Amino acid sequence: MSYAQNTKVSRDESTWEAIVSAEISTEGLSHYRDEALREIQKSAKLDGFRVGKAPVDRIIAIYGEGQVMRHAAEIAIQRELPELLAKEQVAIVEAPKVTTDTPEIGKPLRFTARAALAPKIELADYKSIGKSVTAEKEDTSVSDAEHAEAMAHIRRERARIDKMEAGTEPAKAAEESKAMKEEELPALDDEFVQSLGYADADAFSEALRKNIQTEKELRASEKRRSLILDGMVKDSTVLYPAALREYELDDMEARVSAQGGSASGGKDFFEQYLKEIGKTRDELRATWNDAADKRAKVRLILAEIARKEAIDADEEALSHEIEHAREHYPQADPDALRSHIAHAMRNESVLRFLEGNTEKVGHTSHDHSHV
Repeated sequence: MSYAQNTKVSRDESTWEAIVSAEISTEGLSHYRDEALREIQKSAKLDGFRVGKAPVDRIIAIYGEGQVMRHAAEIAIQRELPELLAKEQVAIVEAPKVTTDTPEIGKPLRFTARAALAPKIELADYKSIGKSVTAEKEDTSVSDAEHAEAMAHIRRERARIDKMEAGTEPAKAAEESKAMKEEELPALDDEFVQSLGYADADAFSEALRKNIQTEKELRASEKRRSLILDGMVKDSTVLYPAALREYELDDMEARVSAQGGSASGGKDFFEQYLKEIGKTRDELRATWNDAADKRAKVRLILAEIARKEAIDADEEALSHEIEHAREHYPQADPDALRSHIAHAMRNESVLRFLEGNTEKVGHTSHDHSHV
């Protein structure tokens, strides 16, 4: 039997929370007061009485009516609020935050509860967005001019290093090598490139060309994916609780702190960083709000596409990646490691799906670098 009355349920779209206001009837609060007294009685240790045998009047005298009523209010909320949420078909993702009037005998108990709602996602036509973006092909070939420029840069670096090894101060060596004409730069001959692990100058030249192309392909992929995700965020409707944006802000803060090394060093680094940019922590996080909002939406969009398309990490590839990661992070919590890698692999699979790429995720050095 429910004792809730005068119920009102609404949604705060700015924080994506359900707001429930209601009151427990006088009869209901009396019922829960009796239940509270029985619970207290079971564990009460009063002089002259065995545990569970103290009379109610002594319990009230010792504990006070106020404490009994507060416990009654707690029980009432625990019983009534889940029923209200279920009746109104409100799906929440964390425990509600409840405020109540002071409970009194003979009066109804008014309360208000706020709870983060499950995200609501209305996806854009993600297949069309993917096709539209990937239809625009970007040239990733390497021109002779690009290759020659890269070769000249490496020759200039060799000149700088040669000067330093000959005793020139680093700053002066950099200045002198920068001023050298191209025909004055040292050649990348067989002897030099062999010291770098290449068979000869031709092999080095070809490897450099491939590396430039790989870098261009990576930049093109990042640009393509960014355009796809921008289109998804722009055209999808994504409502989510503020706590998820706070999670993203915390992660962004942690990444800045991580630049300081250890946990304590990271905290000190973050404090120093705040001093250098002249902002408080709250001011800095406020400048990150838009980025955190986009990150949260992207996270939810990718998860929803994965759900709709039944995309998940391949179990064999996942096991392989986990073993690979354990070699580098032997102290990591196994469950957290598995969850993190599975999440990353699933997202990579979704992105490849949007690009029309049927290649499976895993077992490649490229995938290792993105886990």
